[in-house]
Amino acid sequence: MHIKRLIERFLRDQGLPPTKFGRLAARDPRLVLDIRMGREIRPEMEEKLRTFMSSYGERPDAQASHRQ
Repeated sequence: MHIKRLIERFLRDQGLPPTKFGRLAARDPRLVLDIRMGREIRPEMEEKLRTFMSSYGERPDAQASHRQ
């Protein structure tokens, strides 16, 4: 699946705000907005985001962190 679609689905499924996702995944709260505006993702960043999303549910603080 294309990374942009994957991120949008992840945000919806997790109920995670885009800025929080960007901060947690890449230390960049504008990441999702920039992607929506056409920012191209380099392969290294794409791998980092995919890894973050695939391991998010395994993190002990995952549930608590997106409720705040």
